[in-house]
Amino acid sequence: MASTLIKKNFRCTPAFQQFYTGGPFAVSSDGSFMACAYNDQIQIVNTSDSSILSTLEGDTELVTALTLSPDDKHLYSASHSRQIRVWDLSSFTCQRSWKGHDGPVMGMVCDSSGGLLATAGSDRKVLVWDISGGYCTHFFQGHKGIVTTVVFHPDPQNLILFSGSDDATVRVWNLDSKKCIAVLEKHFSSVTSLGISENGSTLLSAGRDKVVNLWNLPNYSFRMTVPSYEVLEAVCVINPGTALAAALDQSQLSIMKKKGTGSTPIFFLTAGERGILRIWSSEGGICLYEQQASDAVISSSEEEPKLGFTSAVILPSNQGLLCVTADQQFLFYSPTHSEEMKFHLNLTKRLIGYNEEIVDLKFMGVDEQYLAVATNLEQVRVYDLQSMACSYVLSGHTEPVLCLDTCVSSSGKTLLVSGSKDNSIRVWEEENRCCIGLATGHMGAVGAVAFSKKRKNFIVSGSSDHAIKLWSLDGLSDRCNEVVKLQTKAVVAAHKKDINALAVAPDDSLVCSGSQDRTACLWRLPDLVLVVELKGHKRGIWSVEFSPVDKCVMTASGDKTIKIWSVSNGSCLKTFEGHPSGVLRASFLSRGAQFVSSDADGLLKLWTIKSNECVATFDQHENKVWALSVGRKTEMLATGGGDGAINLWHDCTAEDKVEALQKEEEETLKGQELENALCDSNYLKAIRLAFEMRRPHKLLSLFEQLCRKEDGGDQIEKAFQGLRKEEFCVLLEYIREWDTKPKFCHIAHFVLFRVFNILPPTEIVEMKGISELLEGLIPYSERHFRRMDRFARSTFLLDYTLSQMLVISPEEEMAFPKREILPNQPSKNDRVFEEAKAYDEQSKNDQETLQSAVQETVENGYQEKIDNGTADIDEPLQNDSSKKRKSRKLRAKVLEKRAKVAYVEVSHISSKA
Repeated sequence: MASTLIKKNFRCTPAFQQFYTGGPFAVSSDGSFMACAYNDQIQIVNTSDSSILSTLEGDTELVTALTLSPDDKHLYSASHSRQIRVWDLSSFTCQRSWKGHDGPVMGMVCDSSGGLLATAGSDRKVLVWDISGGYCTHFFQGHKGIVTTVVFHPDPQNLILFSGSDDATVRVWNLDSKKCIAVLEKHFSSVTSLGISENGSTLLSAGRDKVVNLWNLPNYSFRMTVPSYEVLEAVCVINPGTALAAALDQSQLSIMKKKGTGSTPIFFLTAGERGILRIWSSEGGICLYEQQASDAVISSSEEEPKLGFTSAVILPSNQGLLCVTADQQFLFYSPTHSEEMKFHLNLTKRLIGYNEEIVDLKFMGVDEQYLAVATNLEQVRVYDLQSMACSYVLSGHTEPVLCLDTCVSSSGKTLLVSGSKDNSIRVWEEENRCCIGLATGHMGAVGAVAFSKKRKNFIVSGSSDHAIKLWSLDGLSDRCNEVVKLQTKAVVAAHKKDINALAVAPDDSLVCSGSQDRTACLWRLPDLVLVVELKGHKRGIWSVEFSPVDKCVMTASGDKTIKIWSVSNGSCLKTFEGHPSGVLRASFLSRGAQFVSSDADGLLKLWTIKSNECVATFDQHENKVWALSVGRKTEMLATGGGDGAINLWHDCTAEDKVEALQKEEEETLKGQELENALCDSNYLKAIRLAFEMRRPHKLLSLFEQLCRKEDGGDQIEKAFQGLRKEEFCVLLEYIREWDTKPKFCHIAHFVLFRVFNILPPTEIVEMKGISELLEGLIPYSERHFRRMDRFARSTFLLDYTLSQMLVISPEEEMAFPKREILPNQPSKNDRVFEEAKAYDEQSKNDQETLQSAVQETVENGYQEKIDNGTADIDEPLQNDSSKKRKSRKLRAKVLEKRAKVAYVEVSHISSKA
């Protein structure tokens, strides 16, 4: 039952990860993993659950060839850029790369020893490389078309290489003589696959001419042709000791031996465009086994033909067979026996490599344990939510499926309805995994379907023919061999443009339709009479849904808004704005108190209706989110979009609340420990706690205190001893922030010096994100250094200026070391300085001369007054004061001159700095 708790957060779990877009792939020798081409990347995938172990980045060009070394330690890849790369699978790094062909490499293979690599190119060449040396050992030319496949002889002592080409030939190359020793010409079209028997006596070649040719290897003579009547993409020799060989019916084997010449026949498997697996015998070319129905998508359209199987590989040990389809499915088969002891290939696992664009998805099952997904294919894929493996596929439509809906019938069975571009509607039964109902009658693609919510006895459908139809589910059979044709109970021309969405009211009294004509309409059931038309949106409506508790309906539109309307009078009750692009889906949550919406930018938003507030925004898709489904029991969300990804969203509101309380308690306890450590002057513990709690301001305060202590640096180094590299990166981020402020720069560099004492430069440069940290740290450090250098220079100028102004006594001046501040080479400022200095010396001489003249004049005048008897006893004192006043005036003038000299010096040295 849905929870009434207001939700605040959802946690995303990527349920489906795409790993294969078609093209080459390689399976490990033990079958535990495989390397798959994913556009320009290579995905290393676990074959048990399709989880991605690693992603190898390419060179922006599509991958064209892949192969693994015999010991599975190295992977070899090639792309359209003609680049051949060697990957180390222990570290998932590229060890070496080179270019060897004039065109893209179409195929490659390692020999059984792992020392040689053969590559087949579109330039009609076959090259052999020494893997350890990284050089070309053989250069073979002779094919007149693109070389499609290469294979080594299984015997490492027999250095023979086989190559197949578009020129319908197979060439045999001898690596010892470096020559073509045979040309096998029995095909009439491109050779697509080669196989060699375990004893190395027989070569098998399959081609698009719908035949398999068998060749005797000792003399390279033609043995026989086995017609398959289908274009073949793969031929696999079934070697003795494999699960397939062991499971083949022994009676059939004994019969084949009797009909033969006494030699043991060779059994091989073929796969091609029909999507049917067949097992053949080399004796008489008899088909021993043929699948009754195809597990691959087969298109009969001449305009867009699609192959069934594109490749097949026999897995080691008892793992069976792996086949790859044209729609990027990996099908795993295991051999079994039926009750009649007949051989049978049972499909055990299906891995989806690529979903293309997901247009709709719905939860299925009584416990909502399945997820039905509609892509732009003719199939409906059903995933198991526990393993997210594709449990089964529902096939029947002839055009891509556009819409889905599910329900649990009154009898307890899960039903699924699908609408397609083929103008038809199909009803599927989940238990038997078959179609039980078919509705035809629309004149356009069916874009919307909806089940009855209460009685579960009808469905409604909307189409691009602007009509809504109501179909009765009465008379549906549980037997898969009976597909009941559904009858129309009502029809109405509802809109002027395509109908994008339909929703049935919880009590089955109304159905709401949303159209591209910007309107939504409410229709009375079961006669489809118009009740009210909802107008207000400025773009087409993509989604409609009734509230589970209130009498209102919600619409989502391409005008970036969601509106809630009253069912009784059609008035708009609320409008929600906030999406940056058109809203594609919206669905109610929390018993109608909230809803979730998705848009064309890949965003998912959670809203609370009462407050008109967007509670949270999630961004996990890279393209439009076309599909959104809410589990009615668990309220788990499932989303899918144009990026092909499927995401599951779990409500984590309660978990986040518990985690927040626990984190708050831990922060409180650690905060108290930090304060206790500061009170005890335990700086080592305080630093570790502050760093653990990520409190940079507290750390700055601690470092500032330790800067003033003699052993502060040692204590800081001890605190840094136990830090990991990731924590040192965080510390460097703090230092970078502190270094931006002149007030804290000396503390930042004091701590930085201690970091450099602990970590060697080789470890520092290997830190993740160190380049970005240094980009912010170095400029500010250089700026602080220049500022401190200017301060140091200014102290020299201050000493000199004070000494020249006679503020500093000779004894004080002698206490300081001599400093040479003037350059040796004279300049214009130097000449000015010398002239000012000479003027100062001349002023000193003038002052001494003036003082002597004044002294002499005063003394002579006083002596004359004594001789005349008119001298005053206080006059010498007055004259002396007058002399001092004149001396001070002269001294002031001299100081003024010296100040000018000092100014010239300051200007000169500042310009030099």
